[in-house]
Amino acid sequence: MKDAAAPSGTHSPLAQVAAYAVASTVSLLFLYPYWWMLVSAFRSTREMLSAPLRLLPERFDLSILSEIASIGGVGLWRYGLNSVAITCASTLLGVTVTALGAYALVRRPRLPGFSLLRYGFLITIMYPYMLLVIPVYLVMFKLGLLGSYAGIILFLALGPIQFFLFEQFFRAIPPEVIEAAVIDGASESQVLFKVVMPMAAPVVATVAIITFLLNWAQWFPILVISRTPDTYTLPVALLSMNGELGANFQGIMALSVITTLPVAVLFLIAQKRVMEGMAAGAVKG
Repeated sequence: MKDAAAPSGTHSPLAQVAAYAVASTVSLLFLYPYWWMLVSAFRSTREMLSAPLRLLPERFDLSILSEIASIGGVGLWRYGLNSVAITCASTLLGVTVTALGAYALVRRPRLPGFSLLRYGFLITIMYPYMLLVIPVYLVMFKLGLLGSYAGIILFLALGPIQFFLFEQFFRAIPPEVIEAAVIDGASESQVLFKVVMPMAAPVVATVAIITFLLNWAQWFPILVISRTPDTYTLPVALLSMNGELGANFQGIMALSVITTLPVAVLFLIAQKRVMEGMAAGAVKG
């Protein structure tokens, strides 16, 4: 009597080994650029050009930290402080505004202009991001916000992707939940803050993390809206590493590590929450 056939869901050990080998190879290919950047931060420009593919530094040269302590006449600490302050403020403002806007659109979709507003957000997603800077620059000029932290924060708070994540989640909430709260005498604000937002906690966390990561990496809008280096962030400071005598490759790599390390650690810590929130925001009722 022949043995029963193996279940269709099982795989042979050889197939599993091959799958892990392929996954490990792909992972190493993605990790290699960051490792190269980290190693190059400890190597001089001459050493980098003589052996560009070296995986370990010849020596741990930390002298570059004193060279990049001041960039363009502004201390590195100022760029870092600007990055933290601008990113946190724009994230808080963006999450608050998009959550309130998405909830209002879902609860009152037939109010005048709401459908037009929704399509406007949709167009901004399809529209090339760089082309939005010119009209925003003109708006900031009219409002007198050029060169100010408020202008930069206001621009970075605009988040169509975040708006649609909130909208899709709010649409998936059963209407009976909100109707029960209204019957119990809850006002619209009580329904939002005591019923809907506690349910939306995973999506709020996801949107906050995504917004933080996106805003931390922004450089072009900040460069356009700013008038002096005093409002520059770390990504903008990278542009100042190109001097008249050429690029300081070691300085660029060192500053790149300083710029990307905080967000890389944040994503590694919060990646599970991000994936769960993205799935929750993508489900439609």
